[in-house]
Amino acid sequence: MKELLKKDFYFDLPPELIAQDPLEDRSGSRLLVLEKETGAVEHKAFTDITDYLRAGDCLVLNNTKVIPARLMGVKEETGAAIEVLLLKRRENDVWETLVRPGKKAKPGAVIRFGGGLLTGTVLDVVEEGNRLIRFSYEGIFEEVLDRLGEMPLPPYITHKLADRSRYQTVYAKYEGSAAAPTAGLHFTEALLKQIADKGVRIAYVTLHVGLGTFRPVKEENLLNHHMHTEWYQITQETADLINETKAAGGRIFCVGTTSCRAVESAADETGKVAAGADETEIFIYPGYRFKVLDNLITNFHLPESTLIMLVSALAGRENVLNAYRIAVEERYRFFSFGDAMLVWQRF
Repeated sequence: MKELLKKDFYFDLPPELIAQDPLEDRSGSRLLVLEKETGAVEHKAFTDITDYLRAGDCLVLNNTKVIPARLMGVKEETGAAIEVLLLKRRENDVWETLVRPGKKAKPGAVIRFGGGLLTGTVLDVVEEGNRLIRFSYEGIFEEVLDRLGEMPLPPYITHKLADRSRYQTVYAKYEGSAAAPTAGLHFTEALLKQIADKGVRIAYVTLHVGLGTFRPVKEENLLNHHMHTEWYQITQETADLINETKAAGGRIFCVGTTSCRAVESAADETGKVAAGADETEIFIYPGYRFKVLDNLITNFHLPESTLIMLVSALAGRENVLNAYRIAVEERYRFFSFGDAMLVWQRF
């Protein structure tokens, strides 16, 4: 197989195309449709997604819920400002975190939040310079976090989010993500009802999105890139829905790369999905053979990211980069609050 290089997934993106705010109407986004076999591109409204779904298909949604994971605190000894981003709960009140500036957070350092409503003690420095922090507080951690924390918007979004629910899907249920599964932000309850009324089965997986998904690929050769683990769970009901759909000749539409990674991680070589919970570090790039997913609803991703590599594995690098070039020309809105893309096969 030809060597895969990071630079092969680069494209030029004018900064003004990075969406800074969500649209007033969740489902008001544009939809670029890419036919993966031919590379043909169509321009639609997101609500036209119903035209591509038919009775007997299965739509897979990630029902993870973003926690207000960004905490602004001060170092107890010096009063220096410190930002802490919760990445993953390790055990009880011990979290793996990203701390800025890291040099102020050596093991033993104590950080106070909200005037002392929450206190964190740095225990250790782990992979990628992340910190293990033990938190202490009165009451229930989630309630304290809801009071003190901010939504962890990606660094390319510089505007303040007026309504934190807009960085949450309408079907978000299980707390644990440090970032939203943003392809799902386009769906409203009314649109999901319209899809279900059409005879499309709707299945839910849970994958708690970590920042590892968005970390820059530092290795030029993709095969040397190491993905961070993310926790996922698939219920027996969801596994049965997906397996029955496949067996009956229906198609699997995954909403977002997170749903895709969950079902592909849970499938055996025959494409049968097993129920259960596990950690996944699956890295999908061109050459990967999809076992479950047929079609993908996604947003537009960063140049040279693992996410554009995943989309390229489905539709071909040349087709994807050409579609992105067209999207730039047509002034689509990019990234988390941006427009959507459907990668599909006509069958």
